Amino acid sequence: MTLEPTPVQRSAGPFAHPALFYRGATEYAAGVGGFVRAALAASEPVLVAVPGERLDLLRDSLGPAAAEVESADMTALGRNPGRILARLREFAAGHRGRTVRIVGEPIWPGRSAAEITEATRHEALVNLAFRGTAATVLCPYDTAGLPPAVLTDARRTHPTLVRGGTSRPSRAYTDPALMAAACDTPLPEPPGARELVYGPGRLAQVRDQVHGWAAAAGLGLARTADLVLAVGEATANSLAHGGGLGRLRLWTADGHAVAEITDSGRLTDPLAGRPRPALAAADGGRGLWMIHQLCDLVETRVGGAGLTLRLHVRMGPGIP
Repeated sequence: MTLEPTPVQRSAGPFAHPALFYRGATEYAAGVGGFVRAALAASEPVLVAVPGERLDLLRDSLGPAAAEVESADMTALGRNPGRILARLREFAAGHRGRTVRIVGEPIWPGRSAAEITEATRHEALVNLAFRGTAATVLCPYDTAGLPPAVLTDARRTHPTLVRGGTSRPSRAYTDPALMAAACDTPLPEPPGARELVYGPGRLAQVRDQVHGWAAAAGLGLARTADLVLAVGEATANSLAHGGGLGRLRLWTADGHAVAEITDSGRLTDPLAGRPRPALAAADGGRGLWMIHQLCDLVETRVGGAGLTLRLHVRMGPGIP
């Protein structure tokens, strides 16, 4: 990303969002383990959401104290980065009135470029979602295994940097809304996509097209149902909020069935679809939130022509 850092006012509230730069298992256990031990010593609730192998390392490091920590395997929780924020906010809300500590590692070696972009967007949005909340969200970054560009963006999405036990302000920290917008990079054009333009009265046809295409592509019954429902929510939003017309494209790539929905809509709230919407809300982003739960990756782009959602669902046996 090429966005230049924009100095912003540091929040005077209780929320903190440091990035921990680590190299190797020893530094990881010291940095993350020390953060968790400090929370437990202060009787603060802790959630640790990191890749499974890192969870095992922390459990070994913490010993019996690991039983006091709520945990989640980030490779499952954060497979689609758009799901992460809801889980973190629900943890904080479950301990309302108390200071909470969270470890969240949304980017790890092996992530695809598309996943990294959406995880970077997530990191920027954490600053908006938790502003004024009594919480610290520590985000570890593997300096040996991640590309330099990822570490550069980590400096832009975190007000504070921690390395070698030393904490300092990040001079590159960028306004979170601007940083999230910087993630709206051009999407690569798909080869040989099936295309359908839809409008009022054609949503049933859209669902039938997606179902038939996904079944022919070998997606499987359960995952086909997920994709059909996700596309149904997205296309219905096009009619309600995206000018009443839209374009659907379907293709397969890298072991995924991909559906792209483009319309003339806008996302005025960068957090739309991230937190779990209230049941009583009139709209509240329920459709977009559901799309995030159903898909393995959701790429969001807001541009001059409107809104694009690119939905990825993994193919193959054993995919939940």
